[in-house]
Amino acid sequence: MSSLLNASWAAWPVKIAAVLVSLAYPFAVYWGLQHWGARGLVLVLCVPLLLRLLWRRKGDGALLPALSMAVIVAVVWLTGWSGAVLYQPVAVNAVLFSTFWVSLRRPPSMIERFARLQEPDLPPEAVVYCAKVTRVWCGFFVLNGVLSLFTALYGDLALWTLYNGLISYGLIGLLFGVEWLVRLRFKRRLKQEPNS
Repeated sequence: MSSLLNASWAAWPVKIAAVLVSLAYPFAVYWGLQHWGARGLVLVLCVPLLLRLLWRRKGDGALLPALSMAVIVAVVWLTGWSGAVLYQPVAVNAVLFSTFWVSLRRPPSMIERFARLQEPDLPPEAVVYCAKVTRVWCGFFVLNGVLSLFTALYGDLALWTLYNGLISYGLIGLLFGVEWLVRLRFKRRLKQEPNS
């Protein structure tokens, strides 16, 4: 059974579903709190959480976000405090910051790991560049986490949903786009340097 659950072909639908659930989480919270209440919402949120844990592979990074969600589910179920569900984006940003920051202390940096999937033989200049980009993402996760925390503490569900369901992803896309343009320029400069 576990070999079936861990088969890479079987894990892809769950991974895609996990991404979709993450993207839809703020909207699900907004709708669910108004129609199902806090306990009903967390029961629904348990389904993708359990599936993600079943199909988790060692080292895929799913454990910490899943554990933070499990804590939130437990708090809501035991106390009935609906506000707990608003702290999941804060927890996700904290986990991402920690993961990226630790990779700077224990190289290779997270961005270097991603880069080596496409280009296994990175020059030393590219390794330094990847570390800088990893630091930028660390800063982003801190800023995004603080803004997510503010929206959770402020208590306006519509504002929380707007920021965590739309603006936050827009900022992620903007950072990806800017970094992509900077990377193209960096690669161009790297190709020209041996000829100069």
